[in-house]
Amino acid sequence: MMNLENLRTVYDNQGPFATVYLEGRSPAADSEQQVRLRWDGLRESLANAGAAEEILSHLDDTMIVDDISEVQTDGRTVVANSAGVVLDEHWDAALGTGDAAHYSEVPELGAYIRERTRLVDVVLIIADQEGATIRELRVSPQHEAKQHDESLITGDNDEDIHAPREGAMSHNQIRRRADEIIKDNARAVAEHVDGIVKARVPDLVVVAGEVQGRTAVKAELSTRVNELMHETSQGGTDDDAAEEALYDALKSLASDYIQVKESEQLENLSYSKAHSLAVEGHEKVSQAVQRGAAATVLLNYDVGSEGEGAILAEAVLSSADVGLIEGEAADGIAAILRYDVSAALAD
Repeated sequence: MMNLENLRTVYDNQGPFATVYLEGRSPAADSEQQVRLRWDGLRESLANAGAAEEILSHLDDTMIVDDISEVQTDGRTVVANSAGVVLDEHWDAALGTGDAAHYSEVPELGAYIRERTRLVDVVLIIADQEGATIRELRVSPQHEAKQHDESLITGDNDEDIHAPREGAMSHNQIRRRADEIIKDNARAVAEHVDGIVKARVPDLVVVAGEVQGRTAVKAELSTRVNELMHETSQGGTDDDAAEEALYDALKSLASDYIQVKESEQLENLSYSKAHSLAVEGHEKVSQAVQRGAAATVLLNYDVGSEGEGAILAEAVLSSADVGLIEGEAADGIAAILRYDVSAALAD
């Protein structure tokens, strides 16, 4: 489920709006020419739909930039009105989604919101006995993971856990001292991860790496982190193949997480319908969001519904959340309500 509050500043602007989706594609020697040709086609479509030249000019400045290969590789979601560009983000759509342009009174952000809802925030702990590499990522089953930050965390003790100390220490003493150092390192990792979880509230915390390191770190994780924790023995950081295996495991965990959330949404919708706390179909959902009665708007997982752009605009302005469902819903859209349906739809 996605909170749409960060899009409020977009919807607070005055329409009409041009909304452009430029699909991400593989980099090529002729990337500049490709982007120009693709944008020319979208620009003409917007002009034919009535978009003013000042709006198109704002979009020109966003699409045709110095590092145009980045636009080709990442793609873009851009929304502009007569005052300027109000949204400009890398577009994570899977290859084959295609380019699109819309000119309407509200931004057409259904496709963008679907993609954002399918992204899973992950804190990845790649542990060993000396500490861990911690990566903060966004993972999707369909795309390459996007890394936002990376930290290398070790304990304060700089002793070598593999070398015997000078003097006549017994084997057991050496082992106990090594275990203490490993535990100190793991505690430092756990404290750092706890701080990330408090600040970012990720969807998953995944522990990877060597067995001893994983075991030590897991033993130190807080209750809050344990509630989000998953473990994988696949891959690592030794080489490209190990990295690829690790990220394949993350994609699998992200897919499982999304499926669980979708099942929860369907169960919630079914329960809410049985208790007169849900509506389906464009007309009823539109009424509910206009009255501020929708707690969560549920979109079809893949296919947009007619008029959903206006519904999402009202949802944002009324602080509703959005989720995705695979099941059948009238017109491909439903809403879970804050209060009884008879009151939510009353004239």
